[in-house]
Amino acid sequence: MTDQPEARTAHTAAQVTAADPAQSVWVSANAGTGKTHVLIERILRLLLSGTPPRKILCLTFTKAAAAEVANRLSGRLGHWAATDDDGLAQSLTELLGKPASNQETTTARALFAATLESPEGLRIRTVHSFSESLLGRFPVEARLAPHFSVIDERRAAEIRTEARDRILAHEQSRPARVTAALSHLAGLVDEERFAHLMRELDSQRLRLRHLMETPDGIDGMIARTRQALGLGVGDTTDNVLSAASADVGAFDRAALTGAVQALQEGTQSDQARASAIGNWLAQEAAGRAVSFTDSYAPIFVTQKGTAKAEQNLITKKPKEAHPEALAALVDEQDRVVGVLDRLKAVAMAEATESLLVVGTALIGAYEAIKTTRALLDYDDLIEKAEDLLATEGGTSWVHYKLDGGIDHILVDEAQDTSPAQWSIISRLAGDFFTGLGAGDIERQSPRTVFAVGDEKQSIYSFQGADPVRFGLMRTHFQDQEAAIGRRLPMVELEASYRTTSAVLNVVDAVFAHPEAADGLTWDAKPIRHHTNRQGQGGVVELWDILTPDDTPDSSPWDAPFDQQTAHSPPVRLAEKIAARIKEWRERGDILASSARPIEPGDIMILVRSRGAFSEEMVRALKRHGVPVTGRDRLVLTDHLAAMDLLAVGRFALLPDDDLNTAVVLKGPFVEFDDDALFALGYGRSKTLWRALSERRDETPLFTRAWQTLSRLLAGADFTPPYEFYSRLLVDGGRSDLLAHLGSEAGEPIDEFLNLTLSFERDHEPSLEGFLYWLERGETQVKREMERGRNEVRVLTVHGAKGLEAPIVFLPDTCTLPSKNLDPRTHWPNTGDQPDGNDFVLWRTSKDAEEELSRQLHDDDRKAIEQEYRRLLYVAMTRARDRLYVCGWETKTGRTDGCWYDLMAPALETMGEKINTASGETLWRVETLQTSDPDGLEVQKVDSEPAPALPSWALTPPLPEPTPARPLAPSRASGEEPPVVSPLGDDDGKRFQRGLLVHRLLQSLPDLPPQDREAAGRTFLRRPSLDLPEETQSEILTETLAVMNHPDHADLFGPGSLAEVPVTGVLGATVLSGQIDRVLIAENAVTVIDFKTNRPPPEAEDAVAIVYLRQMAAYRELLRGIYPDRPVRALLLWTIGPRIMVLSDEILDAHTP
Repeated sequence: MTDQPEARTAHTAAQVTAADPAQSVWVSANAGTGKTHVLIERILRLLLSGTPPRKILCLTFTKAAAAEVANRLSGRLGHWAATDDDGLAQSLTELLGKPASNQETTTARALFAATLESPEGLRIRTVHSFSESLLGRFPVEARLAPHFSVIDERRAAEIRTEARDRILAHEQSRPARVTAALSHLAGLVDEERFAHLMRELDSQRLRLRHLMETPDGIDGMIARTRQALGLGVGDTTDNVLSAASADVGAFDRAALTGAVQALQEGTQSDQARASAIGNWLAQEAAGRAVSFTDSYAPIFVTQKGTAKAEQNLITKKPKEAHPEALAALVDEQDRVVGVLDRLKAVAMAEATESLLVVGTALIGAYEAIKTTRALLDYDDLIEKAEDLLATEGGTSWVHYKLDGGIDHILVDEAQDTSPAQWSIISRLAGDFFTGLGAGDIERQSPRTVFAVGDEKQSIYSFQGADPVRFGLMRTHFQDQEAAIGRRLPMVELEASYRTTSAVLNVVDAVFAHPEAADGLTWDAKPIRHHTNRQGQGGVVELWDILTPDDTPDSSPWDAPFDQQTAHSPPVRLAEKIAARIKEWRERGDILASSARPIEPGDIMILVRSRGAFSEEMVRALKRHGVPVTGRDRLVLTDHLAAMDLLAVGRFALLPDDDLNTAVVLKGPFVEFDDDALFALGYGRSKTLWRALSERRDETPLFTRAWQTLSRLLAGADFTPPYEFYSRLLVDGGRSDLLAHLGSEAGEPIDEFLNLTLSFERDHEPSLEGFLYWLERGETQVKREMERGRNEVRVLTVHGAKGLEAPIVFLPDTCTLPSKNLDPRTHWPNTGDQPDGNDFVLWRTSKDAEEELSRQLHDDDRKAIEQEYRRLLYVAMTRARDRLYVCGWETKTGRTDGCWYDLMAPALETMGEKINTASGETLWRVETLQTSDPDGLEVQKVDSEPAPALPSWALTPPLPEPTPARPLAPSRASGEEPPVVSPLGDDDGKRFQRGLLVHRLLQSLPDLPPQDREAAGRTFLRRPSLDLPEETQSEILTETLAVMNHPDHADLFGPGSLAEVPVTGVLGATVLSGQIDRVLIAENAVTVIDFKTNRPPPEAEDAVAIVYLRQMAAYRELLRGIYPDRPVRALLLWTIGPRIMVLSDEILDAHTP
């Protein structure tokens, strides 16, 4: 599937404003409105205005986005460089909205070369990549080791495990406070939950570090947590219970005594309550404190800690006789509930303290290991870059060293930028609005900030993105611009170049409902879309929900929990979708906007998360013969190819493991069937491997199996993992795997080999260590889905961000995000900097919740459900032409507020109700094709059959030339004479002098004559050359004399070429060389080679034989290229300077 085209209709006013390089702009862009196109056009206009490429910084969210922007930008610049004058004029007029000036046209022609020659090219990077380059240039200022390296997430997880093991294993050396906290946590969570908590805490490492940097450190943070919970620093469970059970001031003894007397007149249950209250009142204060939670509180609250109903406190008869008793019991109930909430608050504060103590210890150990080994993880890149820019004068120093500073910052996908990343951006842009940086008169245009994003598509909260931040940063830059007397235009791109009106009208209708729109935008602004694809056919369908039938579950008791039966709703839905796609293909259904049959590559099936349904969907498509890509991500060790490779490795380490040996024998490398395995294994008294070794001569199959496995065993003990597996795959193993598993196994195989290299880079290269390392971790393989093979794509909505397809199915619509995945730690009021009111709270369990933790959990849950609705917006707007909404229910029904419930009212209101022949009901919204098709062709891989091989492909090759490797003409034979007298002292500069003269003769002719001397002096003065001034002058004088000599003007003029590579075959010899200069004229070809010998020979017969053979070889190679004109060979002696024309007679005598 091809992404949206570059071609656009006339620019809208919003696009013109957004691309204006003379002002900062904040762009809010609906899905499919061409924001990347606008971003590229702004960069082009900045370059046209004279801004050097090095002064533009474009930050994107992903590497793929950075690559796309760079490729599209290079394509435009390359087109400008190569197109004719009319084509360039038209392109510039479309870009600028007016005819281009002569200066703009000249600049446009040269931009492609200018960007290539710029040291860093176009700075189009992710924030992480930019931060890494920043730290690489300023390691000392950032307080880093200059040789630091960046680790991936897998390596970071290994180091975190190492840090955890250090803390847990070294009891004697760890602080007593950490030991006590570990003991406390051990009573609250198991090992799995502990690991999850540590991961959750580590994901908030930057927040935690900022909180810890407050003057009072962790104790201050714990104190703020207690204060938020309404606790004092010294409040403990014992203190709270003692205060609640004290003789004076804790409770109304007289009122409770009266209530006891009233209860004694009631039923048996009343009398039991009276007895329990009386017993508690009769105890001493210490006894009351001990029995408060177990004996006294249950009188007033349920097992869940909620207040009991009035009838469960006192029955009707005593209540009517003694109304004051009810009032006393209700008052006491309220007090008991308050005490229990306070006890929960104490427990939560103590648990949070223990979590923070252990968490900070683990993070400290993790940081210490990384510091010792000079390692940085991805979070460190952002954190350290932010620290660097936050130092006094840091931003100004960085700007100064970055080739004079950055004048323009562009941020793509701004809604996905995290607070820490925004901090880097705002600090980089800080100089734009203060002091000289805001109004430098030497700049041709003001320094600008450009941000484009769509808060409706902010779906990466797990990476720190916050849609509210998008709005806050807009306000921040508005204020910055206003402070220097400028404004920040707010541009909204609403016209979609992607989606038809049928789909967009449904999107608007769905999100017109307040319930669906909640959280979509930070200012609750209504959603509006327009389409530029007027008259293109589109369809949206809402299918009936599939519900469980009454068929009894016949699955065995030990079946996997996520295994789906044939009659389960998700399996039936997958089957239904696959059958529909198959039907389209068989009938040749037409995609109206493209006027062609629907292809598999037109279709995208989106799910919220990878799981059993996506697996079943892939299987259903394969059953129906529909090409499908498989999952967009997979765990490597879950793929059959990796399983087979792992089994081979285990066999090489332990051949006596019969189960694993049987797996290998039946695998693709040996190919036993059941009969062969039974014949080998039945009745044996030895292991399978020993039995095979003894019976290897019985059948050819046994022989081949024994040979294959013997080769594996032979290299297992001393062969590194990469060599072990690459040898297996090169010897036919790769072909065996692909034959059994299909071409899609290629990516997992390649990733498996990459991991062997990764392991060897950081670990002792042993096969056993590699297998343990691989199986312990979880390596995911990401398939590229942007471009396609002509196959249906099944992927998550997150994976589909930035992609599109003519037809989209949404089958996973009936559930909300699981509450089991809700965060356990809450970080209220914590931004990118602490403000003195920040704290953290760990909600240990639902039963342990008190008022504050319940509120914080509700707030976090609300944020999760808001992102869930933004995810729906992203999913719906992936469709270009058609959208199909479907789903299935479990036995408990669908979840309130699910996607299906949000979409159904709009579709049932707008759509036409259709009763299908199968008895189902669907709702359809459709627009007809009334204009010429504007759709895109699907990219096919499986096209026509391969043509017959040409005759040359079947002709045996000629004998290998001699020598097999190309021979340089300048090294054909003989010894090259020195460039200075062998009797003199060349001061170690013999070869350097010649190289410098050659370099100047190559480069200076491209400059205007008046600039050559200054450029040459600048080059020769470079400190790295270490040349005395006298030598510099000699070299430059010698070079300029050659170039300025009137007899040599044509050699360095238009049409001449420098450093021309040439390769060819002369007889049985392959020659490859590089000619210093070639002049190609209509009547002759001239070959010039520069020689710096001192003194030069006076006649051609005194020229070194090696030079004559070199020039003769060049002449012969060029004669083969230009047979229609003579080829002259010249030697240019730089001393003099003097040109020597070599005669054909002497060259003929030395031709190879």
